[in-house]
Amino acid sequence: MTVPQIAPKVGFVSLGCPKALVDSERILTQLRAEGYQFAPEYEGADVVIVNTCGFIDSAREESFDAIGEALAENGKVIVTGCLGAHPDEIRKHYPNVLAITGPQQYESVMNAVHEAVPPAHDPFLDLLPPQGVKLTPKHYAYLKISEGCNNRCSFCIIPSLRGDLVSRPIGDVLKEAENLVASGVKELLVISQDTSAYGVDVKYAESQWRDRSWRTKFIDLAQGLGELGVWVRMHYVYPYPHVDEVIPLMAEGKILPYLDIPFQHASPKVLKSMRRPGAQEKTLARIKAWREICPELTLRSTFIVGFPGETEEDVDFLLDWMREAQIDRAGCFKYEPVVGAVANTLEGAVPEEVKEERWHRFMQVQQEISASRLAAKVGRTLPVLIDGQDEDGVTVGRTQGDAPEIDGIVRVASQKPLRPGQIVNVTIQAADAYDLTGSVL
Repeated sequence: MTVPQIAPKVGFVSLGCPKALVDSERILTQLRAEGYQFAPEYEGADVVIVNTCGFIDSAREESFDAIGEALAENGKVIVTGCLGAHPDEIRKHYPNVLAITGPQQYESVMNAVHEAVPPAHDPFLDLLPPQGVKLTPKHYAYLKISEGCNNRCSFCIIPSLRGDLVSRPIGDVLKEAENLVASGVKELLVISQDTSAYGVDVKYAESQWRDRSWRTKFIDLAQGLGELGVWVRMHYVYPYPHVDEVIPLMAEGKILPYLDIPFQHASPKVLKSMRRPGAQEKTLARIKAWREICPELTLRSTFIVGFPGETEEDVDFLLDWMREAQIDRAGCFKYEPVVGAVANTLEGAVPEEVKEERWHRFMQVQQEISASRLAAKVGRTLPVLIDGQDEDGVTVGRTQGDAPEIDGIVRVASQKPLRPGQIVNVTIQAADAYDLTGSVL
């Protein structure tokens, strides 16, 4: 009788954005398919993979710290991800890492693992679930539709790290989504670097799903995902004109009334320096039209203050624009130079103390907007997706206007236990600047 070998164990550290998280899930899925087991601690791992982020200085420092900790605790480390696009820099800090690969180089990661710890042969290996290995809770999952980006924003180096836009065939994306839903996923979070550009690189090529042909295009993607009967949330959507086409689907309840649009600023002068679309008056008109079609629409965005050349007039313009646009959820970053970015050559660097003051002004305005818009929900009954309990044992969930990890929560009182993934109707009783409180009917 053949005795199966003991499967080697792999430790895994996943850093960065949801797109990097999906990369981690793909690597983990392939490892599990080949019989590897996962070690929750460094001590029990035969090798450790660190999936890094290398976009801004703070993320780079976190990645370097993680590599150093893994080396100190385990000694056998493979580095992948965005920071892996700079192998010489990693070798300078940590010459003893086993291998370095860039983002999306799954085959290279697997080859490095094979060399460090060959897979055990087990003829009785369990088959993988169709949804693969996931790092998110069972009830929601990220669905990555493309890699790379065709935009050339002056503050960003993503195209140099991840390349130009490469869209996945829509049939593959919809099949993956279908498998996720079959596994119990209640919410699909669509991600890419530029979601609304989906398919432009392949000229919207068609592929098959559910016995019909679909175009690799943003509107077709939204329509297809809308057939699955779960929450579908759109992230990283540039406001191209064709985005208008999905708003009726939101009004009909096919996909969530939620758009994550990275506006970055509102001042035309700053946007020009950023190499971003600058027609903010037209954008305000479109936002108004969107809300007329779909009053429940939630808009989330990210902004940068302290960009080179930004003046007090630019900041005042941005804050006035925010008040008019009524962005429901907004994050704000103080500009950081990124190694290799074109913006590093721009004149008019803003002092750190000025960046800090502008950041606080932005956040104060955003808190006022958020508090006002959330207060309007008090007294209403809203569907809430339960995520679990917080550290105090209070049941928490999210409305359709709240993405996990980045937006607000709903604290839910209920006489009956509520389980993660359950969608319940909650009457909202109180609101603050970011979160809601309510009870189950």
